[in-house]
Amino acid sequence: MKTLLVLGVVCTLVVLSVSGTAEQKLKNCNEVRAAYSSKGFNVNDVPNKGVNGAPLKVCPQGFSCCTVEMEEKLSQQSHTEIKAPVSRLSTNLQSTFKQRHDHFDKFFRELLKNAEVSLHNMFVRTYGMMYVQNAELFKNFFEALTRYYVSGSAAVNLDSMLSDFWADLLERMFRLVNVQYEFSDAYMECVSRHTEQLQPFGDVPRKLRIQLTRAFVAARTFVRGLALMPDVVNKVSTVSASPSCVRAAMKMLYCPYCSGQVALKPCQNYCLNVLRGCLANQADLDTEWNNFLDAMLSLAERLEGPFNFESVMDPIDVKISEAIMNMQENSMQVSQKVFQGCGQPKPSMAFRSTRSVKETGFTGRFRPYSPDARPTTAAGTSLDRLTSDVKKKLKHAKKFWSTLPETVCAGERIAPGDECWNGTAKSRYESVVIGNGLANQVSNPDVDVDITKPDIMIRSQIAALKEMTSWLKAAHSGNDISIDNDEDGSGGEESGSGCDSPSCSTDRDIYFSTPPNPSNPRVNQVVVDRNRSAAVASQGSMALALCGLALALLAPHLR
Repeated sequence: MKTLLVLGVVCTLVVLSVSGTAEQKLKNCNEVRAAYSSKGFNVNDVPNKGVNGAPLKVCPQGFSCCTVEMEEKLSQQSHTEIKAPVSRLSTNLQSTFKQRHDHFDKFFRELLKNAEVSLHNMFVRTYGMMYVQNAELFKNFFEALTRYYVSGSAAVNLDSMLSDFWADLLERMFRLVNVQYEFSDAYMECVSRHTEQLQPFGDVPRKLRIQLTRAFVAARTFVRGLALMPDVVNKVSTVSASPSCVRAAMKMLYCPYCSGQVALKPCQNYCLNVLRGCLANQADLDTEWNNFLDAMLSLAERLEGPFNFESVMDPIDVKISEAIMNMQENSMQVSQKVFQGCGQPKPSMAFRSTRSVKETGFTGRFRPYSPDARPTTAAGTSLDRLTSDVKKKLKHAKKFWSTLPETVCAGERIAPGDECWNGTAKSRYESVVIGNGLANQVSNPDVDVDITKPDIMIRSQIAALKEMTSWLKAAHSGNDISIDNDEDGSGGEESGSGCDSPSCSTDRDIYFSTPPNPSNPRVNQVVVDRNRSAAVASQGSMALALCGLALALLAPHLR
């Protein structure tokens, strides 16, 4: 009996002691004054000792070190503090992919520029004045490729541009290897219309068209995907917190001040429920965000393999030169087929037999392709290394939105175990942690979320991600669908024979007629020195001489 009496007295003393300590803290609000002042607020807002908390709107209304004015200021502060870690994480993500976008974009643009410079230097040495006099054709070719990279099919129909390039090149070369003849614009239009059927350049145009289309579609779509990421993050980060979120944040972060417990941190599960309620709309981005990242990773694999932009652009000068060599080797057969189909041209009275070989421009030596001789890009790395780096970043960015609450509710922002603030007192948080996303917030015990009103800005970004994902998947197959009705728009273009089958081989005779009044004939001027005096060469003899000499000089270096 005495033992029970002693225990009762001890327990009573302990309770009184604890109660006295808490009451002492509320009677003396010095710790609260110091903490409140450290936030930049006026220390005179804090009462010297606890006051009646009945007017408070968020925090417990018992004896309190808070006033209504303090509660309003701390609500604003809690809004700032709940946004700060999310904003910091979003800013880091924006910066990461803005840098990668800039690196890739600069790299692709410089590859284009370097390829143009390399072709110019090689062709000046190899073809001399013959190239210089026709250099604008190649300059326009690279300008069109650059416009396509920048603006896509809205600016350049890649198929049509390539067809025009080869047709234009054929016209110029056809005149050069048949300088003993005069050709009208209508005659050259006849030649141009059948470039694909004649196949004067061998299989190079077909292969190059496939390689360029795949590489350019993949490159520009991937860069657009990289540009979209920081844009989405930026727009989503501007979404403001709802009043109920601010209220819940205030209760979690600063209501401990009112009871004098300035150092008390929230329980982790309590923090998770508050953050999942505040970031419910953002979490709904996660599905389309992850789908988008998967599509980016798949296209990155293509960039490393069959759609490698670098491996297509680096040797493009050699590929075009190979096509020119094919035309020179087959010039007699091509000319005969043209003469059969378009008619026998008139001899040129201005042609002079004394025109020297040197003036034809075939005075250089063919320089074999050497990767080591290529200029380096200012981006300072190869496509493989750029792609390897960005793939790591893309993988790391997966589930960014759904894991934000876990990322924020960690470390020094929470208190472990039961020694934490549960929203009303220093004790265990008993509520169940609810799931991510707007639909799950119907049962959130700490944040009142209207699940019937999804955020419009975030829904628009979900739509933007879904659209870009479809473009990325198309680019993975080598198709550009980023412009509506793009294929329909190019379907009306004249396609020549469009035949890639063996039946279109130049080994077979072809017959075609010249229309009496060709519409919009292409006019290509080739400078011919008409002031030299000499006898008119026999038909075809000089062409054979030019081709023979060119082959003699160039063929050994092509092997």
